[in-house]
Amino acid sequence: MKPLMEAMLPGHRTMNPCPVWEQKNGCVYLFFICVQSHVTERHQIMTGRNAARLCLIYSQDAGCSWSEVRDLTEEVIGPEIEHWATFAVGPGHGIQLQSGRLVIPAYAYYFSHRLCCFPLACRVKPHSLMIYSDDLGVTWHHGRLIQPLVTTECQVAEVTKASGHSVLYCNARTPNRRRVEALSSDCGEYFEAQALSQQLCEQPPHGCQGSVVSFQPLVIPNRCQNFSDKNTPSTQQSPLLGSALELKEGVGTASETWLLYSHPTNKKHRVDLGIYLNQSPTETACWSHPWVLHHGPSGYSDLAALGEEGLFGCLFECGTEDELEQISFRLFTEKEILGYVKKD
Repeated sequence: MKPLMEAMLPGHRTMNPCPVWEQKNGCVYLFFICVQSHVTERHQIMTGRNAARLCLIYSQDAGCSWSEVRDLTEEVIGPEIEHWATFAVGPGHGIQLQSGRLVIPAYAYYFSHRLCCFPLACRVKPHSLMIYSDDLGVTWHHGRLIQPLVTTECQVAEVTKASGHSVLYCNARTPNRRRVEALSSDCGEYFEAQALSQQLCEQPPHGCQGSVVSFQPLVIPNRCQNFSDKNTPSTQQSPLLGSALELKEGVGTASETWLLYSHPTNKKHRVDLGIYLNQSPTETACWSHPWVLHHGPSGYSDLAALGEEGLFGCLFECGTEDELEQISFRLFTEKEILGYVKKD
């Protein structure tokens, strides 16, 4: 392992790496932010003066060599930066949709106006959004903020129904003791459906980053089980599904893709990293109880679906006394997850 010296700007610190793989050309795009040295996030929020730059490097040889850094701040954000106290991408991974669109999750601390040259601190709120490219990474744009709910670090996954229609699912960190789940029917430009999760908790006071990935299961059952009540099958429609999505998706149709989600399971502390399974992402109460991947302190994580054989990888922070002691990697299978869900 060696430092990636290309991922930097002079006088700045590099933060929040977020890669995405473009399959057609075999190119890895690595997004990150560069923040002016010695300028804290709190200072940016209080003054409303952004000190972050949106940066990108890419590799066409599986990471052996990298391009020079490219500053995309003006191209992607433009004059809207005047209303962003600060922003970040990831951390984690982006995805490429079936349409070819590349999607990078991000969030911005937004304010609408200033008073005596400063934003009202109580009016500066973070909201997730997507950065995307429809030309295989040549140009990049950003979608609309996920509002009104307060959201920060997030990840997304594409969910495909048996009917062939797909939606973009977003799972975001919040300070509200519950995760936010949101759905977009236009590939991330706008998330028309959003709600606090009924099952996925956050640790107070600020929550913790989590990871989500979609995959095509080897076997698809007819219905998900309602894990809020083990004895009651779920046929209830998700509150996320508005009328627009109902029309496009078809209520009650089976999902071709499932979701995995990783996050510390303890409701008060960053302890016991768990893996949750959702067999029907557009229906309510379909998250399984967590399978604990690591017992003890644990923090940020990033999931990956490896091929089509039901194999997954999870990179995560963990330790014995503190979650920041080390970074570990664990492989596991769909069979292991389903085995736990059936026993539970």
